[in-house]
Amino acid sequence: MQRVLEGDRAAFSQVIELHQRAIYGFLRARLAQAADADDLVQEVFLRFYEARTRFDSTSLIRPWLLGIARNVLREWTRSVRRRREVGWTELCFDLESLTGGAAGTLDADVLENLPQCLEALGPSARQAIELKYRSEQKLCDIGHVLRRSEGAIKLLVHRARLALKSCLERKLKKL
Repeated sequence: MQRVLEGDRAAFSQVIELHQRAIYGFLRARLAQAADADDLVQEVFLRFYEARTRFDSTSLIRPWLLGIARNVLREWTRSVRRRREVGWTELCFDLESLTGGAAGTLDADVLENLPQCLEALGPSARQAIELKYRSEQKLCDIGHVLRRSEGAIKLLVHRARLALKSCLERKLKKL
């Protein structure tokens, strides 16, 4: 890392080689398009290089890179709010916060089991999650569709996220 701090390009290339797959995996699990993950990985390493002088040499590189990746992903999500896959990304962030909020806590096993857990939800909870995260509707609009108050929808979505978390935890214990 000292050589990277001094601007050594070969050392920087080694850092990329060591961590690129993990950063790509983190981003790819949260994005619908592989090309978007590719672009964001490049952005992560560009920002890492530009901010290398602020790196605390007593810290590990990967958590710092994952933090940068999380920030890049949040910025990307805000910039393409209208795209359909953003809802999936937001659901991933919400589930991450329920599992402790650490970057990278949603691994491939969790994402693989998520569709089954969604299917296990009751019809109104599943529909509320679909409308909020896939269709990106406001709670009041979801309330009109499901004929419930906005407060009832907020509670329904909250309970559905908790049920998803519980289902995912049960499935992961079996692995």
